Amino acid sequence: MQTLSSTQLDTILEKQRAFFNSNATKDVRFRIEQLKKLKGALKKYETEIADALKKDLNKSFEEAYLTEISIVNQEISYHLANIKQWARLKRVETPLHLLPSSSYLMTEPLGVALIIAPWNYPFNLLFNPLVGAISSGCCVILKPSPYTPTISALMGKIINEIYDEKYITLVEGGRDVNNLLLEKRYDIIFFTGSPSLGKIVMKAAANYLTPVILELGGKSPCIVDKKANLEVSAKRIAWSKSINSGQTCIAPDYLLVHKDVKDQLLPLIVKHWKIMFGEDPQQSPYFPRMVNQKAIERVEKLMQHGTIFHGGKVDAANRYIEPTIIDNVQPDFPIMQEEIFGPILPVMTYSSIDEAIAYIKANEKPLAFYYYGKEKDGLKVFHETSSGGGCINDGLLHIANHNLPFGGVGNSGMGAYHGHESFLAFSNRRGIISSLNRPDLPFKYVPFKLFNWIRKII
Repeated sequence: MQTLSSTQLDTILEKQRAFFNSNATKDVRFRIEQLKKLKGALKKYETEIADALKKDLNKSFEEAYLTEISIVNQEISYHLANIKQWARLKRVETPLHLLPSSSYLMTEPLGVALIIAPWNYPFNLLFNPLVGAISSGCCVILKPSPYTPTISALMGKIINEIYDEKYITLVEGGRDVNNLLLEKRYDIIFFTGSPSLGKIVMKAAANYLTPVILELGGKSPCIVDKKANLEVSAKRIAWSKSINSGQTCIAPDYLLVHKDVKDQLLPLIVKHWKIMFGEDPQQSPYFPRMVNQKAIERVEKLMQHGTIFHGGKVDAANRYIEPTIIDNVQPDFPIMQEEIFGPILPVMTYSSIDEAIAYIKANEKPLAFYYYGKEKDGLKVFHETSSGGGCINDGLLHIANHNLPFGGVGNSGMGAYHGHESFLAFSNRRGIISSLNRPDLPFKYVPFKLFNWIRKII
């Protein structure tokens, strides 16, 4: 659907609310069937999905599979293996003063969900939360980014092929469609994007007291301690910064390197970029491109301050920016004022870990945090700071563990998903007490007989 009117959207919402109110989606067998449909479609369209990501972002098949297709596939498999357990009515303990009663925890779907995805991982970040919405029993309106038109159109084709509009539908369009979508009422909004747009979504949701999950971003720090294994650290930093040409919300945004090891670390990062992409990354089949000219112009402006230690080449016509290290960066430089979202790595140094921690705590809470050094020292740094998640002696990998919640904190977002957290994200957990007719204890009724005795146990 290329255009969307307010009347069309109202019709879709009416159909979805009616279907949800039929209770069809509350049947766990129905949810399992829908997840299997999605899994089958991913297998059928795997090559087309990778080709679309190649066209839009120049992702290699390997990168498209590892960072997008496989993650959604694994998420579906995890939900299929656990959904029956997650959805069942659970009996919980009842305290003595509430006897004779039984206590239950019932998990129900919230209702009609709106999922808005960004362009940097357009398949993963639309379909991954969709898995949670299906698993929990919601109906869904999906909205992909217009900046990746090839994969957006393909995702629309897939959704239209396997699901009825009254259950799940995908709408396309630009900012006008986003604005229209946000005028309407939903039972939950799941948004992935920038903090500035997250504020717009949250403001719109407040009109209806709609719960939101906001997966935002920010400047994710990467500390390299003088005790770190520099060879391994450099390799993993080079990898995590260059995946998707740095257009990753949890990419290491800047380095905080101990002053004693900076001169050793930076050449090692360059070495590993050359091992991965060759002397000219623009010729490598494995180096992705910036999403559009606007992104090129924005990132190029951030490269004007500091000393370019390596890289710096920009080919706007081909949406290419070379992996670049900028040294001698100061906190007030433009590159340190916003999330970079490109293959540019600014470098600052520190003398003591307390200095590095103080800098991080003085700024907004990031979506991710990376520490290279001794594990015990890393855990101490994590304890003294705040972030959505992170890694010690690696990058990005926390996003790939279904047993870990993924989400932000403060300016980097609210709410979490992945694995069981995705099921809970689109669910309401209802506490239920079931009491017997007899005996009917008198102490809860006016005039509160046995009150002094009851005070001793509650």
